[in-house]
Amino acid sequence: MKRTSRLAVTAAVGLAVAVAATGCRDSRTTSASAGGAAPQVKIMIGGIDKVIYLPPKLTEQLGYFKQEGLDVQLLTEPSGAQAENVLISGDVQGVVGFYDHTIDLQTKGKCIQSVVQFADVPGEVEVVSTAQADKIKSAKDFKGKRLGITSPGSSTDFLTQALAVKSGVATEEFTRVKAGAGPTFIAAMDNGGIDAGMTTDPTAAKLTTSGKGKIILDMRTEEGTRAALGGLYPASSLYMDCAWVQNNKQTVQKLANALVKTLRYINQHSAEEIAAKMPADYAGGDPKLYAKSINDTKSIFRPDGVMDEEGAKNVLEVLSSFSPNVKGKKDTIDLSKTYTTEFVKAVPAS
Repeated sequence: MKRTSRLAVTAAVGLAVAVAATGCRDSRTTSASAGGAAPQVKIMIGGIDKVIYLPPKLTEQLGYFKQEGLDVQLLTEPSGAQAENVLISGDVQGVVGFYDHTIDLQTKGKCIQSVVQFADVPGEVEVVSTAQADKIKSAKDFKGKRLGITSPGSSTDFLTQALAVKSGVATEEFTRVKAGAGPTFIAAMDNGGIDAGMTTDPTAAKLTTSGKGKIILDMRTEEGTRAALGGLYPASSLYMDCAWVQNNKQTVQKLANALVKTLRYINQHSAEEIAAKMPADYAGGDPKLYAKSINDTKSIFRPDGVMDEEGAKNVLEVLSSFSPNVKGKKDTIDLSKTYTTEFVKAVPAS
């Protein structure tokens, strides 16, 4: 069985067991693990093997969750849009996904907030197939094309629409295709199902090193993000239900302690050292390529987990440029409810 399939099955089985064991319990309070020792927290990740979401798995591998006395279960869904649904249903206590979902969900009456902000930039790239490289050189060329996204309502969907609109291409002038990530994304590009698409490492590294794809927009750097989106775009984060955060502050603080310690580790170690700490199967049989994909992306991670205030404002600005949910509602959004720095600022200095 392919690793991506195994991860999905593991997540599905783990989630089913969790739901059965709790009888669809309301997740606003922390459950105790076996023996009543460590608080148990289930976190859904929008693609556990994506480098942009590396911090939680690395935290587990480094033993930092256990050092904080936490029993953390990491589950995975292919995209952030699917992961947020599991959070809203109360089956998990947190999601590792893009911050922009907290704003989108507020327009639907949900209070969700980022408690640890991993990155100020998306870490995403727009890759065009080599067969289309002479026809698609920027977002201005999206008209009439089939563009790959993780899934409808995902952050890759949001970013694709935002880039198009900013370049004068209406969202109805191109087709957004659910292509997933990893093998499914690569296959869609191979068979002509998509002309270009939004993805992350290690998928991007595999496409470019194989010669199958070419990067035309790179949002793995601050410079590239500002050029593409007009400012910073805080992205990967741990976000949680506001009520759960208020009712479980001690547990949230422990999560912040562990994750910020990992962010510091990422900033202080090489890509090769980080790759060596990750599960061997994450390398997909090519350790050097995996280390390269981490190296190409690792600069996105903040060392402190603090949200950039101006960046949060820019996310709202970008979403309001195209999103039916956010457009026209910008002035009604309370950004202070979409993130908190309370916990990351209380993390010990060492």
